[in-house]
Amino acid sequence: MSTMVVPVTVQSELQDEEVVSRVLAGETALFEILMRRYNQRLYRVSRSILRDDGEAEDVMQDAYVRAYEHLDQFAGKAAFSTWLTRIAIHEALARKRRRGRMDELDALPANGEFMPMMKSSAPNPEAGTATAEARELLEQAINHLPEAYRTVVVLREVEEMSVAETAESLGVSDAVVKTRLHRAHAMLRKDLYARAKGRATDLYQFHAVRCDRVVKAVFERIAAEKPGRKGPFPVQ
Repeated sequence: MSTMVVPVTVQSELQDEEVVSRVLAGETALFEILMRRYNQRLYRVSRSILRDDGEAEDVMQDAYVRAYEHLDQFAGKAAFSTWLTRIAIHEALARKRRRGRMDELDALPANGEFMPMMKSSAPNPEAGTATAEARELLEQAINHLPEAYRTVVVLREVEEMSVAETAESLGVSDAVVKTRLHRAHAMLRKDLYARAKGRATDLYQFHAVRCDRVVKAVFERIAAEKPGRKGPFPVQ
């Protein structure tokens, strides 16, 4: 096996197909590039099917080994990432069948509007806490979706794969992907509302940081309007 180490800058510039070609040509150590590049995706899709961290990691290893062993069968008809994702899905489903816990699809009528995944770019402490709580609620809701819907949500909205890529990975039509995603949104809204309902008393809290900020701003404005006066004014 090759032990050549490729600089990080070179690794990031290599396209998947070029890495595959070089691995097949004998630079087997380069397979690490592909693993590091898609670890997150394979974990997420495996976790969405199995709902178990340990099993998801096992499936990732199985998928990578299978992909490596059949790398010469990658024909380039679809993106390598799609080909690899499909292998992980097959491995996860096979493991789930073996443990005998196949979920049944839930025929919930489709209605409602699109509900995007919650993201935050640079949250302040308050926003960070709220975002973490929202993410936890969302993860719990997604985790309770039937498998077929859960996987579509992860691929389309978490991994941001296109409808075509998702359909190719799952071996279904574009229409099926769209229908499942639409129904998943309806289920998520219903579940999130039920989960958040018990926390209604926590909504719109005026946190201490915000309180201090407002008090400070008010005194600054008062001082600006009444030169020479500092602090609160006595009630007349």
